[in-house]
Amino acid sequence: MSAAPLARRGRLLRLGVARDTSAVRHLVTFLVVAVATVLVTRFLLAASGYPQVGGGGLHVAHVLWGGLGMALAVVVLLSWVGPAPRSLGAVLGGVGFGLFVDEIGKFVTSDNDYFYEPTAALIYAVVVVLVLLVEALHGRRSHHPAEYLAVATDRAVAGVAGGFTDAEREEARALVERGRGEPAADEVAALVEAVPADAVAVPDPVRALVVRVSAWFADAMEHRWAAAVVTVAVLGTSAGSVVVALRVLLGGVAVPTWVGVGILAAVAVTVACVVRALVVGPRDHRAGAVWVRRGVLVSLLVTQLLAFRTVQWVAVAGLAVDLVVLVALGVALGRDDERRSVRPRAR
Repeated sequence: MSAAPLARRGRLLRLGVARDTSAVRHLVTFLVVAVATVLVTRFLLAASGYPQVGGGGLHVAHVLWGGLGMALAVVVLLSWVGPAPRSLGAVLGGVGFGLFVDEIGKFVTSDNDYFYEPTAALIYAVVVVLVLLVEALHGRRSHHPAEYLAVATDRAVAGVAGGFTDAEREEARALVERGRGEPAADEVAALVEAVPADAVAVPDPVRALVVRVSAWFADAMEHRWAAAVVTVAVLGTSAGSVVVALRVLLGGVAVPTWVGVGILAAVAVTVACVVRALVVGPRDHRAGAVWVRRGVLVSLLVTQLLAFRTVQWVAVAGLAVDLVVLVALGVALGRDDERRSVRPRAR
């Protein structure tokens, strides 16, 4: 077979490094679990009076349990083939990373201060960097047809061992269709059809939850009131951030003045994006959603980071609202993309 098709592929694909089409779901699971672990850990430690685990001058810090959790995730991900273990690996890794990063204050201060004030902002900054990394790896370029074939083959690997349910076979077929025209596409399609049938699917509660939540958000965003709710939520969060900024500028919080100025500037950008959405939204709903999403991203990447520096864990409320809005808009835009891709085929 000619090597010409391979020569036209990117460097990573030529090296055999294909992106998983489900990677964003697994990585988001990892990050959500990590953040939830930090919040739960902080709450439990505060409620129990920050107990010391150990004795005789020893203290078993939960950073060690975090390392164990991440090690278990690596063991799971390196031990089994196919997609089934990845959800478990994402959860174990998220718990481990959450326990690890929660103690960041101890490792950036000379006196090992767990209560170091900028800790919340540092943890948030780490999560933001990871989100940007995920966006750079999976959000900027669409998947190559060869990557769809690679993922279909990965699904078939698990099917060879445990069989396919009807739904799993249809998913694998859809992946193969997206890879048509690439070398080995016919062989992968034959492999998918050769996998034996099996009525019992491997339990994946994380995926089931994600699918259910995504469907709920997609249906909710179809209602007329959805745009109003999203707009009020974003503007409400912005108003709360303005209050935080004013406290800084008036000397009510012991942080540098530039933090308050930065919050106000970021809020202004977010509000400008929402206003733009209100202008273009009646004519083009998708464009309106895109502008609101841009405003929320500014809030997440700048406003909330500075808010965590100012009021620490109190800023979690604003973060939660921004994340819910971002997820809802992402699901709605994804459904719109699917509809646009189907329409030309129906002609």
